[in-house]
Amino acid sequence: MLAVKDLHVAYGRIEALHDISLSVPGGKIISVIGSNGAGKTTLLNTISGLIRPRSGQVTLDGRPLPAAAHLTVAAGIVQVPEGRKVFSSLTVDENLTMGAYLSRRADAARTRQEVYAMFPILKQRAGQAAGTLSGGEQQMLAIGRGLMSLPKVMLLDEPSLGLAPKIVKQVFELIQEINRRGVTIVLVEQNARKALAVADHAYVLENGHIVLEGTGAELASNPRVEAAYLGVQAAEA
Repeated sequence: MLAVKDLHVAYGRIEALHDISLSVPGGKIISVIGSNGAGKTTLLNTISGLIRPRSGQVTLDGRPLPAAAHLTVAAGIVQVPEGRKVFSSLTVDENLTMGAYLSRRADAARTRQEVYAMFPILKQRAGQAAGTLSGGEQQMLAIGRGLMSLPKVMLLDEPSLGLAPKIVKQVFELIQEINRRGVTIVLVEQNARKALAVADHAYVLENGHIVLEGTGAELASNPRVEAAYLGVQAAEA
């Protein structure tokens, strides 16, 4: 479904991604793990059209994606950014409306009810300013806002960042539920243990290069991955 081929991305003279190629089959969860500065967010921003690559190509269903974020959303790809970035002064319901700006009114109304069914706490907070929500509630709102565009593919950037362990567990359960409903997921996540546990396939990104790939289970048992990304988390689990 989604394919990245020979992607090179640079910020001026600094090359952030080097010859990145990966495949995201429809209906799967693909995780990308790596340390801070590895290029994970740059990868998602390039796929979503926020950054133009120096070379390479991103395609969806065999067709090149447009190099503009709103056109990428129209094509069926939505990004839920790191840090949630909800519209703090708008209500929960207004935030959801913002996510449906490309949808027909009937589709938006139906999807809003589906989002509220998936996130009952958001329905309770529908008239509340988004900036007054807890971190976990804001993450749910950011994901719900993304769902309002009826995406084929959802790009999730660090959805567990700054959340308590109990809420992290809920967020990952929701990610799996969204995937079961037919949305393909590309998950960028520093919590490597959680990311690999839900992944059908995963990639390790280091210094702008893909250095390992395999199923989530294969990478979780890889000694190199265990030493670099799972040691501390194993102690915390």
